[in-house]
Parts: sequence; C-alpha cells; structure tokens
Amino acid sequence: MVLVGEARRVGDSVLLARRSPEDSPSAAPLRLSKFHAPEIVFGENSLPEAAHAAVRLGARRPFVVTDPGVMEAGWPVELLAQLRTARLAPQVWFDLTPNPKDHEIEAGYARYLDSGCDVVLGIGGGSVIDAAKGVALLAANGGRILDYEGIDRIAHPIPPMIMMPTTSGTGADVSQFCIVTDTERHTKITIMGRTLVPDVSVVDPRLLVTMPEWLNAATGLDALTHGIEAFVSLAHGPLTDHHALQAISLVNSNLAETMLRPRNATARSLMAQAALEAGLAFTNAILGATHAMSHQVGGMLDLPHGVVNGVLLPHVIRFNGAAEPERFVPIAQAMGIDVSGPGGRLDATEAVHRVAEAVRELGDEVGVPKDLSSLGVTAEDIPRLSQLTLGDACLTTNPRGASAEDIGALFRAAM
Repeated sequence: MVLVGEARRVGDSVLLARRSPEDSPSAAPLRLSKFHAPEIVFGENSLPEAAHAAVRLGARRPFVVTDPGVMEAGWPVELLAQLRTARLAPQVWFDLTPNPKDHEIEAGYARYLDSGCDVVLGIGGGSVIDAAKGVALLAANGGRILDYEGIDRIAHPIPPMIMMPTTSGTGADVSQFCIVTDTERHTKITIMGRTLVPDVSVVDPRLLVTMPEWLNAATGLDALTHGIEAFVSLAHGPLTDHHALQAISLVNSNLAETMLRPRNATARSLMAQAALEAGLAFTNAILGATHAMSHQVGGMLDLPHGVVNGVLLPHVIRFNGAAEPERFVPIAQAMGIDVSGPGGRLDATEAVHRVAEAVRELGDEVGVPKDLSSLGVTAEDIPRLSQLTLGDACLTTNPRGASAEDIGALFRAAM
C-alpha cells in the first residue's frame, strides 16, 4: 500500500494518516512513534546508584539541585556523602521555590557556570527536577529560559542529567518536559523536547516518606491525571497504553493507603512505580486539556500543580468522554469499576461518568478541594486563563478539539 497521507509531529511522536484509494475516510490513523525513556534504577536503597552513574557519565564537579524542604528532610546530605565517596566534588544549589520561576533557574545557571560544574543531578519533586533541566538547558544553549518555550527549540546537546524523585507523581525524572513559571505573564510555559529526557532516573521509594501529606495527595493525583490523559491522548500507542493503565490502577489502589499509613513500604513502592509508569506514558503520548488548563492556574496563583489537576480532571473527563467514550472503558476497568450493562455489554457512556465520579471521590478521600474558587480563582480570571490555555502544548494532543469558549465553560464548571 502506498501511504499518501500527511504526518503530524508532536514532539517526537508522529501521527501518520493512512490514505489510499481503497481506504475509507473513517480509517483509523497509523501511528508511528518513538518511545523515550532514560536508564532507570528502581528499588529500595537505590540512591547510591546516582553516584555510580555520575562517575560513568564523566562527572568531576556534579551540580546538585534541590530545595530547602528536601534539604531539611536530609536526602541531599546522604547523596553528597555518596558523591564524595566516589571522589567527586559536588556543588549544591537549593535557592528554589515551588513552581520554579524563570529568574530562579537563571540564577542556578549562573551558579553552575561560576562553579565550573559538569553533570547535573536533581533530587526533589517536580519543581526541583524541572529547575535542574532548565539549568542544564541553559548551560549548553545560553540565553533566557523563556526563549525555549515550545517544542524542540533546544539546539545544542545539554550536560548529562541524573534525577532522583522525592515525590510520587510528577514523572519529571523520565519526561521530555520542563515546566517554568513566567513571572512577567504570571503563567507557566512548557518546554518540550527529547533533549530533556534525563540520562538516568534513580527511584528510591525511601525518599517518599518525608513528603508532607498535602504534597503526597497532590503528586498522587498528578500521576493519576498523567495516566488518564496519556491513555486518551491523540498520540497514545500500545506501549504508552500499558504504562498508563498500570499507573491508573496503582494510584487508585495505593494513594489513600499512603495517606493513612505513610510508612507502609509496600504502598510507597507501588506509588513510586505508579509515578514512574505514568511518566513513561505521558512523556511519549503527551497529555491533554487538564494539564493545559492547570498550567495557567498554577502559574497565575502559584498553586500546587497536582491539586489543580485534581479539581479539573473530572470535568475534562466528561468533556472528552462526550466525544469518544470508548477509551474510558479500559480506564474504568483499571480502577476496578464495573461498567457492564444488560447482558454484560460494556457501557462506554456510563464508564465516562463513573470514572469522573471515582476521580472526584479519590480527591475527597485525600483532601483535595472540590472547586477552583476555593483555590482563589475568580470568574474574572476565566477569559485570560482560557486564552492562555489555547497556547499550551499539552492541548495539542487532547482527544477532543477545544475552543476558547469550550475551555471557558470547563473553567466555569470547575468553579
């Protein structure tokens, strides 16, 4: 068969429409895609592997990025000792706040240059890892971090990166995304490209036990959102589908348990796996409207990303499911929801509603607010938030097209 269609590239994912005289107009697209993943070391007490990886990657003066909260928890101290045992001379930078700001990343870049560093290590949550990626990006490309907003705008190879997540949800340690707060426009920008996938991710579930309760809830719901949005994304495929459904199942089964019993090692390990698998799914399938909207709210009000996702996700599920409900049947099954109708036939429309309800119920169980107004969003903010959402790269792969009016209606429904 001769392929005479058009290929549309989303990051490094390609959607290729199959067209030939015998094909019907409704023929399903033939999806060609790359699957990106770093080297992954997973398991209890795996943190020392980061030092070994740094040596393998040629480090002499590794640049360790973290934040005050993780410093207080003590994990960087353990990492620094291991790096020094490996005869390296690490430099530490932790002048970061949640939702990393453009000027903070640029200050980290200046510190990197002044210290004569090489390999970049990030130990922390998504904010730390995004900041570490931003420093590495600037180290090889210069300029301002906001110059790189969009897809594949990084020209030169960046220093090797090793990431160690201390939260169970962001997936930044395996993703090709870097999310930065633009402090002038009060929004978040998305920088996306294969270059930003770390070289090594070291996932040690021990590091999760020092998360505050609210952060555990927020990052867990972020992982759930990653799984659901990746599964219904226009760029999904069989490899991403597997990871997405596994992540959904693991979050649904274990997040509440980690809230009730924070030192349950089994549940923590399974949530670490959920975050990892969700990350592998969304970095390859990309995301959707929930993230595109959440980035704008978080950037405007400096709010926890996963909390905003938890509020918005049920509304976006209903919006997307109204167009293509069938994709939500496997999601419902992964969450243990029975959506069989008369005669055992699966009811896709019912699956959409039940999944949306189950997400909201999990949010209630872990203490996430029900609406945006309780987070400080006002009706007057909606037009600006809606317009900014249209420019977010994550909206590109949402399974249903959305206008500014559609996005505004979703924001109003979430108020």
